[in-house]
Amino acid sequence: MKYNQATLNKIEKVLEEAGYIVRYERGSFQSGYCILEARKVVVLNKFLNVEGRINTLTDLLPKITINIDLLTHESQKLYQSIIETNAEAKNTTEAQELDLK
Repeated sequence: MKYNQATLNKIEKVLEEAGYIVRYERGSFQSGYCILEARKVVVLNKFLNVEGRINTLTDLLPKITINIDLLTHESQKLYQSIIETNAEAKNTTEAQELDLK
């Protein structure tokens, strides 16, 4: 995945198609974002650079409920790619933790 504004726009589009509003605000965010589930609002720290915004959103996507049927075909492919990448990373991390034990 390329870390540029176009990629960030595509990820934001996935969230918008799923009914979420993406906002960039100042605040003391522990992980770079805050989710207001009742209102479907994702608030990101506005001081994150493009790479930080992309990383934060890709970490966030698997944690929220998204109806894939609401997404365009292009957004569905991107969403699935992000979910698969996160699952692979999680499995790798878990395997490394087991090796340490």
